[in-house]
Formats: sequence, C-alpha cells, structure tokens
Amino acid sequence: MRTEPIIGPSGEAVPVTRTWHWGRWLAGLAALAVCGWLVGLVVANPRLDWGAVWDHLFHPLILSGIVVTIEISILATVLGLVLGVFLAVMRLSHNPVLQWLATLYIWFFRGTPVLVQLIFWYNLAFLFPELILKIPFTMIGLKWDTNQVMTGFTSAMLGLGLNLAAYFAETVRAGIQAVDRGQSEAAYALGMTPGKRMRVIVLPQALRIIIPPTGNEFISMLKTTSLVYVVAGHDLMTNASQIYKANNLIMELLIVASLWYMLMTAVATFLQGRLERRFGSDAVRLVRGGGLAARVLPRQPKPEVNR
Repeated sequence: MRTEPIIGPSGEAVPVTRTWHWGRWLAGLAALAVCGWLVGLVVANPRLDWGAVWDHLFHPLILSGIVVTIEISILATVLGLVLGVFLAVMRLSHNPVLQWLATLYIWFFRGTPVLVQLIFWYNLAFLFPELILKIPFTMIGLKWDTNQVMTGFTSAMLGLGLNLAAYFAETVRAGIQAVDRGQSEAAYALGMTPGKRMRVIVLPQALRIIIPPTGNEFISMLKTTSLVYVVAGHDLMTNASQIYKANNLIMELLIVASLWYMLMTAVATFLQGRLERRFGSDAVRLVRGGGLAARVLPRQPKPEVNR
C-alpha cells in the first residue's frame, strides 16, 4: 500500500480522489427499490392479519412442534453421521462385496426422493404387519406391531437419517481420503491391522475435517423436516397445518412457521461458525502436527556443511 503522497511535475503534492462508480450505486438503489416494493406488498397487504401472526407465534402446538423438529433433526443427523462413517469405510474397503453394497446403498437413497422414503417407512405395515426378531431355527424372540412401532416420529427419523447417511458417506469418504497417506504407511510400518489403522489413526483425523460440514447438513435437515407433514410427525409444520385447517389462517400460520425456521437456522449457523473455527484447517494441522511418522520415527540429524 502506498503511503507517500504523489508528487506532480512542479513538485506539489497531487491529491488522490476516490472514484465514484455511479453504475454500482444505481444498480444497488434499483435492487433496494424492488425489494422494498415486494416487502411492502406483503407487509401492507390488508388481507394479512399480523395480529394473528403474533397471537400464534407462541402457541402451545407451535412450541411443541419446534421441540419435535429439533429432536428429529438431531437424531436423524446423528444416525446419518454414524451410518455414513460405516458406509464410507465400506466404500474404501478392499473387499469388493462391501464396496458394491455401499455403492448400491448410496445410489438407492440418493436416487429416490426423501418424500417417497418417508411415506414408505410410514406405511411399512402393508408389507410387514409384524416385526419379528428371533434366534434362527427357534421360537425364541420378540414381536412388535408395525403400526405401533412406525409412528410419524419414528418414520421421520428413519427416513431422514437413512437418506442423510448416503450423503454423509461421500463427505466422510472425502475426509478419509484427505488424510495424508504417510499416516497410513506409518501405521502399517508399526504393524497395525487395517481396522485398527482406520479406527485409531485415520478416522480421528478425518472427523476433524468432517465435523464442520456437518453443520450444513444439520441446517438443511431443520428445513427438510417440514416434509414430515405428510406422515403427521407432530413437527412444526404439521402442527401449524393443524391450526390453520381449524381457523383458515393459512398465510399467517405459514409466516409463523417460517419465522421459527429462520430463527433455528440462525442459531445453527452461529454454532456452525464456532465449529469451523474450532475444527478448521488450521486446527487440523495443529492437531496433526508432523504426522504419526514424524512422532514415531526418530529424526535424523541434518549433516553439517563445512564451509
């Protein structure tokens, strides 16, 4: 950056003036005008009752739906992350059967819509009226009524979690492949089995790379839970729809649900920022240090150069 003044031909200092980009200012003002006009159409609409929005903002059904939405999001994200780790390890395995099964799982759950999967799990009783878990070739086991097990909440958690696992598997696989190959080679040199190498050396380092993007998936999951409406999972969207079906305040209840979704997304975005600062690339390099090889193998002294 230049700090000294510019000297003209006659020796005087030439003042530096800022260039005004009028095109940028005009484009920005035009964009603000259009946005203000669109917002005004909604806010000042005489058919929209903002008093009803405030009255239903803290409605007991709305608050209970928020709790269920957060529960489904957390459980589905945990299920997807755990299963995604196993799928990623299977995908990177030297066993062709495991590779094929993991690839088939990822292809199936990424190739079918989430809405279809939710409806499938909710109506599982049409295929299996009873869920039976027993010891093979014996009569010892447990039996459950599928309609009682596959409630709206259970169907939502399974449908969203199993679908998310297919996407997490690719994220985890990328994180595992991002770990330096020297780590694996050093583990092999120490006589570690492939399973122990993955569990002790590779996965702990890969998770520090995987955890920050997990925030993006959780934020997406918060909004995807609105699809649970089709299986009556008592989430925020389901409860909001129950209220507006009774009082016909459709737009007002949709605004209430949107406000709460935006608030939950803002909180999740803040937590994601903290995760990124905690487990960012600098933190990964700090934790990793010189790598396993550098910590285990003795350092060779540098040869002295005679001058």
